[in-house]
Amino acid sequence: MTTTVKFLDLPAQYRQIKPEIDAAIAEVIGAAAFIGGPHPKAFEENFARYLGAAHCIGVGNGTDAIEIALEALALPPGSEVIVPANSFIATSESVTRSGLKVVFCAADPETYLLDLAEARRLITPKTSALIVVHLYGHPCDMTAVNALAQEFGLRVIEDSAQAHGAEVRGRRVGTLGDIGCFSFYPGKNLGAYGDGGAIVTQDAALAERARMIANHGRKAKYDHEFEGRNSRLDGLQAAILNVKLRYLEAWTTRRIATAAAYQNALAGVGDLVLPQTRDWARHVFHLYVVRTKQRDALAAHLNAKGIQTGIHYPIALPALAAYRGLGQRTASDALHDQLLSIPMGEHLSEADVETVANAIKSFWSR
Repeated sequence: MTTTVKFLDLPAQYRQIKPEIDAAIAEVIGAAAFIGGPHPKAFEENFARYLGAAHCIGVGNGTDAIEIALEALALPPGSEVIVPANSFIATSESVTRSGLKVVFCAADPETYLLDLAEARRLITPKTSALIVVHLYGHPCDMTAVNALAQEFGLRVIEDSAQAHGAEVRGRRVGTLGDIGCFSFYPGKNLGAYGDGGAIVTQDAALAERARMIANHGRKAKYDHEFEGRNSRLDGLQAAILNVKLRYLEAWTTRRIATAAAYQNALAGVGDLVLPQTRDWARHVFHLYVVRTKQRDALAAHLNAKGIQTGIHYPIALPALAAYRGLGQRTASDALHDQLLSIPMGEHLSEADVETVANAIKSFWSR
C-alpha cells in the first residue's frame, strides 16, 4: 500500500538541512572528534542557553539521564518515587534500577499528565521524589508540582523527553524542578541520528555530581573520586544536534500551527476527544493524541487509506508484565484502549492535514 501521509518523516527533515548536517558530520570525522572535544561542549552551552538553564550535561540517552539524575539527588535507598502510569517504561525502570521503589500515579483524564490530586494521596513518609513527565509535549503545571513537593519535602525530576521547548508560564521545562532530563532519540522534536540525552539543572553542585557520575566518577582523567558510569553524548550526535537546534523553534511553530488546524477541522467529529492546552502552557506537540472508544477501528480505517498512526501507549505501565507483582493498577488504565496518535510534525503540509482530517471524518460518515 502507498503511504499517503507519514506519521514522521526524518529523511524529509534531513533533506531540508542536508548541507549543514553533512558539513557538521564531516568536521567531526575530519578532526576525529568522536568522544569529547568541542562539539558536545558547544551543544551543552547552546542547549542550556535555549532552555534558560545554568548547567547542561550531555549523556548517552534519555534513560541514562533519568538514572544519573536520581543518583545525583542521593535519594534514600529504597525510598518511594511517584511516577505517572501513562509514560514510556524508561521513566519507571530508571527508578527501580536505581534501588528505589516506583509508585504509579493515575493520569489526569483531560491532559493525560500526572494527576496531582492522586499524587498527593499517594505520598507517604517513605516518598522522596516525584517524576513528572511532560507527556506528548504538554508541560505539567510546575507551579503546583513544586508547591506539593515543597509541602512534603520532595525532590522533583522533570522527564522532558517529549517536550523540548515546552513552557510553563513563559519558562521552559527542564529548568523548573530540581533537575531535568531530555532524550534526543531520533523521533523527538529535537532528535539526533542515534541515541543521546541531556541533564539540566540550576544547581551547580548537582550538575557537578551528575557530570562526574556520567564520567566514571571523575573530574580529571584517571582521578576517580567514586565509581560512576560511562554515559557520553558523542561528538557526531552533538554536532548534528547543534545544527538541528537552530531550526527547533521554526519546527515547533509549525507543529503548533498543525495542531491548531487539526483542532479546527476535527472539532465535534464523532466521539473524538481532542488534545487540550492549558492557558498557562506552551504545548509543543511532540505527538497529537486523540481519544475515541473506536480507536482500533479508526486506526484500521486510516491505515487502509495510507495514513500512518501510532499508539502512545497501548499498555499502562503498572499493567506491564514487568510490574504486575506490584499490584498498583490505576483508575486511568482504560485510557490506553482509547488513545491514538495521528501524524504530527513539521513535514506535514496543509494538504496533508486536510487529508488526515477528511479521512477521520469519513470514518464517522460511513
